Amino acid sequence: MNEKMQNPSPEEISPDEVNAGYRGTLMESLGITFTRLFPGHCEAVMPVGKRVCQPFGLLHGGATLVLAETVAGQGSLMLCAADEVAAGIQVSGNHLSSAREGETVGAVGTLLQRGRTLHVWNVDITAADGRMISTVRVINSIRKRR
Repeated sequence: MNEKMQNPSPEEISPDEVNAGYRGTLMESLGITFTRLFPGHCEAVMPVGKRVCQPFGLLHGGATLVLAETVAGQGSLMLCAADEVAAGIQVSGNHLSSAREGETVGAVGTLLQRGRTLHVWNVDITAADGRMISTVRVINSIRKRR
């Protein structure tokens, strides 16, 4: 077992409730599941099945960006006050390798900058064997709920 999982952060949040909140959404349709959450850090996995692949069996870059924006968005939401919401305003990714149908990719989001109105995240997406698939920068705007 991973040492981090044996000794969770005291601020760690159970992913079960967060995952339940995504039922019936695009994230559920793509199979995105959060595995680890604490302030400034989010992890999720996504199976590479037909619904997220290009016609020739490779992970679609757009699905990769959805995974990254989902991870960064949830990360920012955990940092927002009760009367705030996070909205992605920029997503920029570099696809470095490919994942094939049947694999699972993991995303690790790390908060780089927490401002009053903007959060900047880096999300690295890797294959189970450690290959870097994509690295993505996400900027979220923090706004008052309407």
